[in-house]
Formats: sequence, structure tokens, C-alpha cells
Amino acid sequence: MIGFHIKKRLNTSLGETQFQFDFEIQKESFTAIYGESGAGKTSLLRMISGLMKPDDGTITYNGKVWFDQKKNIDLHTGQRKVGFVFQDYALFPNMTVLGNLKFALSKSADPVIIDSVIDITDLGELKSKMPDTLSGGQQQRVALARAIVQQPELLLLDEPLSALDTVMQQKLQDYLIKVHKEFKLTTIFVTHDITQIIKMADQVMILESGKVVKAGKPTVIFGQSLSGKFKLSGRVLDIYAEGVINIASILIGKDVIKVVISGTDPLSIGDEVVVASKAFNPIVQKVGE
Repeated sequence: MIGFHIKKRLNTSLGETQFQFDFEIQKESFTAIYGESGAGKTSLLRMISGLMKPDDGTITYNGKVWFDQKKNIDLHTGQRKVGFVFQDYALFPNMTVLGNLKFALSKSADPVIIDSVIDITDLGELKSKMPDTLSGGQQQRVALARAIVQQPELLLLDEPLSALDTVMQQKLQDYLIKVHKEFKLTTIFVTHDITQIIKMADQVMILESGKVVKAGKPTVIFGQSLSGKFKLSGRVLDIYAEGVINIASILIGKDVIKVVISGTDPLSIGDEVVVASKAFNPIVQKVGE
């Protein structure tokens, strides 16, 4: 169990804001943090990791106190066993992929962890490559692998997929899920993309002006009431009439499917949606704002 009960006054794009986080996260859960710019998402990750000091409160992990203002306890980042993956990859440009991973390995760690992480993230053919020869998706995989090599108890992801195209985002989502389960991590993931949350997260927390205003299962929080044997998240590419019916073209991963929709469905091009089966017919529901 991870407990966050912290306060911090910060200047943001929205002006001076009093951040107050009071929530708990189960061990080995995958939690998404969602909110507008200036809501406090990145600041929350920085305070959890020890890169930013709260003004007051406590942070605990499985009974161990990471931060307690009143008791003057403030463990530094290395003591908290946190892995942090940023939006920018922050790889060492003068080191190969393998060199970046070896640099992250602690002196007391078993080097076999590197081989395991390379295998899971499919980096075997890239070990001798320099970062500037890699694509954005490959660099992000290296950044993720480097964080895992540190064998963190808690993995923090700050919008790591936002700069990538849709196809690469889908692939890296699969890697994140695989790594999370394989290493039994507790993961906190910041994103603006609701479809990513629905696919990956066990729970989501909505931040507004530095406070958690909603929390729960993604399909509940974002208003999904669909039922069926499958649910796929995607984005509306086009809506057009074909005779007397309306068709929506929906991008799911790298595939485009076409679904008949009602003329009264409140869908627009660019909407994030969930497609589900019901009585053998696919139905589409817009993801809530």
C-alpha cells in the first residue's frame, strides 16, 4: 500500500495553486493520473520520487516512511527505489544502448537483470547502437528498460508516449503492460489520452487544481456502460452516410474498422471511443470528457 497525504503551494500556468493529494494506491496496481495542464500531474510524480519536497504531509510505501514533514524525514530519490521515465528520453548520448543499461545497474545488483529486461523489451538487436541512431519508439523502450534495470518498487511514467505516432504508442502500451506484470511493479502513469487509460490502467485519478476530484475504474469514471465479449478503444477518423445508414471509420491500433452508427449518436471526428460487441453487433460509445 502506498499512501500520499501531502500539500504543496506552487505557481503554475493557472496561477498560484494549493496542491493537496490525499489518496492510497494498492501494491502492484497500474494507476493513471489524468487532468489538464497545470492540474499538478507532473508535480505529484516529482514529490513521490523525491525530486520535489512537499510543504507538509506524509508519503509512505508498504509501511516505510519516505516523507514526513513533522518528523523531518525526507528520503532522497535513490533511497525510495523509484524508476522514473520522462517524456524526453534523457539517454546518455555517448553510450550504447547496453552502456545506458549498465550505467543504471546498481553495484549490488545481479547483472542478469539486464538480459531479462533486454529480452522483454526486444532490445537485443539494438544493444550496440547509439541513441542518436534510434527511432523515438526505440529510444523510449531504452528509457523504460533503463528504469526497470534499477529494479524499482515503484515505476513513474510522465507522458512517455505523447511524442510518438499512434502505431508506436500502441506497441509501447503493450510493452508497458508486459513489463508491469513481469516485474510485479506498482506503476503510476500520467497521460492526456483516455484510450491509453482504458487499455492499461486498473484505476484512474482525475486531478483538478491540485486535488483528486474523481477516482475509480477507468470505464466507470469515463462513463462507459458497454457490455460484451470484447471492448476495444480507438479514435474516430471519419463519419459519412452510405445510403440510409451512417458509418464511422475508427482507428484501433494500426487497423481501421467501419461500424454502423445511429444518426443520433453524438460522435465527431477525433472523438475517443470504445467499440464493444452486443448481440453480435458492434456498438460504439464516446469516451466521457
